[in-house]
Amino acid sequence: MKFGAAADPSKVHYELPVEPLANPARLDRFELGEGQGKPHVYLGATGWSMKEWVGKWYPKGTKTVDYLREYGKQFNTIELNTTHYRIPDADLVARWVEAVPANFRFCPKLPQHISHRNDFGHQQGHLTAFVAALDGMGEKMGCAFAQLPPYFDASRLDQLKTLLDRWPRLLPLAVEVRHESWFTDPFATEALMDALAARGVAAVITDVSGRRDVLHNYVTAPRTMVRFVGNGLIDSDYTRLGEWGDKIKEWNLPETYFFPHEPENVLAPDASAWFADHLAEMDFAETRGPKDLSELGQQSLF
Repeated sequence: MKFGAAADPSKVHYELPVEPLANPARLDRFELGEGQGKPHVYLGATGWSMKEWVGKWYPKGTKTVDYLREYGKQFNTIELNTTHYRIPDADLVARWVEAVPANFRFCPKLPQHISHRNDFGHQQGHLTAFVAALDGMGEKMGCAFAQLPPYFDASRLDQLKTLLDRWPRLLPLAVEVRHESWFTDPFATEALMDALAARGVAAVITDVSGRRDVLHNYVTAPRTMVRFVGNGLIDSDYTRLGEWGDKIKEWNLPETYFFPHEPENVLAPDASAWFADHLAEMDFAETRGPKDLSELGQQSLF
């Protein structure tokens, strides 16, 4: 992931921001109450087609056709980037759903011919077709997310509201904005977050070395989505992950979708495994993460 890359990540000052003033009132509405069970933390990578994982995260000899099935045993969600390039047909969605366990959740990215169109694909019927495709995921549907193009600036808030108002309220959605104007002007930030909160849409939080502004930490829905961009498992990666464990516990939201990115995706399971173990030690959430099969002697996970 090249967005927000820093020339020297080891020299960046990493710290979660001060809690936004709007968060406490929203958390009073969204967080789990006593007797409502533990929050669910879903951990995943950005794809399953990684031959480098065979022998460590997938059993030795795993064939390409079985990658998703083995991925589903290791992770409980995925940042589904393949949908950014085309809307899957019903048969493909059915195969995806069949391959993963009941507690797995898909987080499909909106197709670029929706997120990168001025009318968000409305006139062409793309938005309707995509929503129909997601319906096939049933209970394994997690939270869709719209990654808006880098030129989509704060002057386009009304345009974004059009998408939000067309999106089905019962289908979880998160929105990621990247243009600096959303964060340099506090009034623009608040206007965006108010628009998302009014519609129960999550604001994607991106923790990346070279763009600390997108680490805004606003809560606008009963769920949050965090895209954590590590730097090859240097010491600060683990420190940052530890701080995120504390923050997720503090927020106590019903659902958190947490996606550790590492260079070329190869080390994403390592970061996820460490974080899953850390959350297990904290013992406050329902979660699961990958296990190193080379250490388990290639035992089956299920």
